[in-house]
Amino acid sequence: MAYVLVIGASGGIGRETLTAALEAGHRVRAFSRSADTFDLRHNRADTCRGDATNVADIDAALDGIEVVVQALGVSASELFKPVSLFSVSTQVLLPAMQRHAIRRLVAVTGFGAGDSHDAIGLLQMVPFRAMLGRAYDDKDVQERLIKKSGLDWTIVRPGILTNSPRGGSYRVLEKPSQWRNGVISRADVADFIVRSIDDDDFIHKDPVLVW
Repeated sequence: MAYVLVIGASGGIGRETLTAALEAGHRVRAFSRSADTFDLRHNRADTCRGDATNVADIDAALDGIEVVVQALGVSASELFKPVSLFSVSTQVLLPAMQRHAIRRLVAVTGFGAGDSHDAIGLLQMVPFRAMLGRAYDDKDVQERLIKKSGLDWTIVRPGILTNSPRGGSYRVLEKPSQWRNGVISRADVADFIVRSIDDDDFIHKDPVLVW
């Protein structure tokens, strides 16, 4: 079992990953700006309050950690302003992981990031760019940084997220010819993340996840 740091643990995929990792028997550290408000009553869980773009906060959070899950998100109101959270936090995280000799990174971006952008249909492209363009431009930078890092990375690209319960019957689309948009629950994304902690099959891969 691994000691897993979840960056962006306050909600969404990050919070689901905490639950799934504990159920799988891992130790977890929940990292978030609001981590001190968490009610994590579990003997294999602890919290660390901090800013993902702050070097000192990330260094402190990485102490003793073996696997990092990066599951950051921005609010809907932030999508209409310049977005830099994903790239700046990654620029902080990668050298910090190297300083702490941590090699395993599972990072969540999304369908439409990196080269999966080419799989977006023409009818979807206009609303995608209008709503998510700023965030996904920054996720593109995030992915490039991770792929150049030399770490044992997996990039997870979920489709449209729902709050449905975990079902476990999602599809993992590895080949560019398979990539397509679709829906998937945050709980199922978390299931894949936790499975990837112990599974080397997805190292240096960037699958799209949909139902």
